Amino acid sequence: MTKLYSEKQVDQLRAYKRNFNFWLKKSGEPPSIYFEKNSTNTSKRLEQYYKNKGYFNTSVRTSIDTLAPQKVRANYHIETGESFIVDQKIEDIASADLDSIYRKNLEDSHIKEGAVFEVENFDKERDRLVQLFRNNGIENFQQKSIRFKAYLDSLGEDLKIPIGIVIQNEAKREQNKIVEIPYVVQKVNKIKLYIEDPNKAFTAYTDTIQFNSLTILSDGKLNYKPKTLASGVFIKEGLPYSDLDRSNTYRYFSDLRIFKYPNIDFSNDPTDSLGLVSSIYLTPREPFSVGFDLDLSHSNIQFFGISLGSSVISRNVFKGTETLELGLKGTIGASKDVADANDDFFNIFEFGGDLKFRIPRMIFPFNGSLFKNYFEKPSTNIIIGTSFQQNIGLDKQNFVGTLEYQWSKNKTQKYNFKLLDLEFVNNKAVANYFNVYRNSYDRLNSIAQQIRYNSQFVVDDNLVIPEGTTEFINQVIQGETRIEREDQLYRDVRVIQERETRLTSNNLITSSAFSFNRNTQENIFDEDFSQFQLKVVSSGNLLTGLLSLTGKEKNEDQVYEFLDVIPSQFIKTEFNFIKHWSIGKEQVLAMRLFSGIAIPYGNSDNIPFTRSYFAGGSNDNRAWKAYKLGPGVGENSNEFNEANFKIAFNLEYRYTILGPLKGAFFIDAGNIWNALDNIEDPKQRFEGFEDLDEIAIGTGFGLRYDFDYFVFRIDSGFKTYDPSQIKADRWGKQISFRRTVFNIGINYPF
Repeated sequence: MTKLYSEKQVDQLRAYKRNFNFWLKKSGEPPSIYFEKNSTNTSKRLEQYYKNKGYFNTSVRTSIDTLAPQKVRANYHIETGESFIVDQKIEDIASADLDSIYRKNLEDSHIKEGAVFEVENFDKERDRLVQLFRNNGIENFQQKSIRFKAYLDSLGEDLKIPIGIVIQNEAKREQNKIVEIPYVVQKVNKIKLYIEDPNKAFTAYTDTIQFNSLTILSDGKLNYKPKTLASGVFIKEGLPYSDLDRSNTYRYFSDLRIFKYPNIDFSNDPTDSLGLVSSIYLTPREPFSVGFDLDLSHSNIQFFGISLGSSVISRNVFKGTETLELGLKGTIGASKDVADANDDFFNIFEFGGDLKFRIPRMIFPFNGSLFKNYFEKPSTNIIIGTSFQQNIGLDKQNFVGTLEYQWSKNKTQKYNFKLLDLEFVNNKAVANYFNVYRNSYDRLNSIAQQIRYNSQFVVDDNLVIPEGTTEFINQVIQGETRIEREDQLYRDVRVIQERETRLTSNNLITSSAFSFNRNTQENIFDEDFSQFQLKVVSSGNLLTGLLSLTGKEKNEDQVYEFLDVIPSQFIKTEFNFIKHWSIGKEQVLAMRLFSGIAIPYGNSDNIPFTRSYFAGGSNDNRAWKAYKLGPGVGENSNEFNEANFKIAFNLEYRYTILGPLKGAFFIDAGNIWNALDNIEDPKQRFEGFEDLDEIAIGTGFGLRYDFDYFVFRIDSGFKTYDPSQIKADRWGKQISFRRTVFNIGINYPF
């Protein structure tokens, strides 16, 4: 070894080996040591597992093979025999009310006659019965009142097992003896809602208001509209008690962000043994709250940026439990283009603000009473906002306005309908286009140099921005240069011009959108769930229709204009599916499938930049930088590559390395294309299923550190299949550490 390396290098290699072995001992798992006792316990667990699955005659035999002096293999030989099945069910229900409820819901039972006897089904049936009884008036029902009996054949020869379902009365200790009290259905006789002064205890209430069946008590004058409070109470007078109504009431008042965590109690009505009194206690939050946040950023436009944001929330604005939130955010940064030492370091600026008014009910511009019974946890959101940029790109000004409705059908399904989603984008520094999109300028300038273009706006053989670039493009299009219309150079200039026109044009988007979200995740710790999202957007139909009805004439391009801006008209659909599988201790397999397309029509032949798709980046295909993948098999020569059709697929294996340090291996696939728009380049267009071979594939690995409140991650991506290369070089030719793409992100991408 000393012939290949110096003595110092050999010492370093030895030290590295020692340190690596020490790290393996510290972070890895110790080897498994065979103990006969552990083997016996494993046999017992295997036997019990199969018995729980209905194989009561299971036997497990163990044998040991010696593979080496200090290495053995344990073999477990399992014989299950035939499975036992459920025969008839014998019910013994002490309470008449419970028996009636039970009989009406037999079809939902998890214990079926003729089915395999599985212990898991009995656990499910117990949970079902508890939920069933507590949602049908039995407020005090306890799980321990349910027992199951299996009448096994003493010889174990009869595979059919009669099942006894025993539901006993409530057992209470009174005067040193146990007495049985039959469970009875109790109805809600009274509903009381208490508004607490946060500075006082629940002692004396000076204001009492009766609204329908709801009694509202407050310490001092009531600051809330009774109708608004009543709309959140799902508990109904005269109806049997229900756990579901109780939890819906709790969630409603919790989600308002007006009150602290509510408290809901039920007590027996002293005047009626079959009646209950519901008491709901609400403690208001402070009427105002203020928040601040600080962000440090780096991007391909900003070398360094500092953002300071603040938000002010006003609660119960019009005494209807509304919230009004004002958010402001300002950013100063240093541009990567700073070249003059005399310029200020912080030379770019952005400021924005938005105002969000949330009403916890549906407010329609028309009579919506017919729909009120179809919404649960409804809200109406009115949002207006604006942002201004200086020395950032094209110095974009953005104005937005939204009227949206949100509601849920149950715990897993949520809906969103944007009746009006208005966005106006005003690009102030259009003349700065070729300074921002340098790749387009370099290509245009190269063409001018090829034909030895000469003009007063050419300095040092380079086109002056914007005078020289504008003049050169116009002369090429008008046939005033050596470039003929049939030449490839003409088509290249035309593409550059069309992209400039598209990205510098002001946009007016007036759309409506509907989205549906189904998420089965129980909580943030649940890693075995699925999420399905569907979104449909329609833009420009109403405005262009009004312009047509009012007799507005089209311009020379045969499209409508409104306030000198061409309204965008398109339809957009998106599909997103996420699935997580828990495959072991702190091991998760996560998958995402996404597809979206935006189709222009009528008044538009392309999609606004803000509504287009891009590929690559820390939350997409991590083997490519953001905006650097696609469209199709194009050369990706633009700074921001985008298109109107996207397919993406991600698969990630996540595991724990040591404590909060996590690891991941991933496969990312996808691309973007132009489809049904004005882009004619066949390399960028999606023409059919044969173009699916243009889907790029990236693979890689990453590290994550869980800080409890957020997860910091860094991923390394490799271009495994690069469709932009010639077909012979697409697979694996781009894999090397030199070409590794590093991505930094916060929290998991899906």
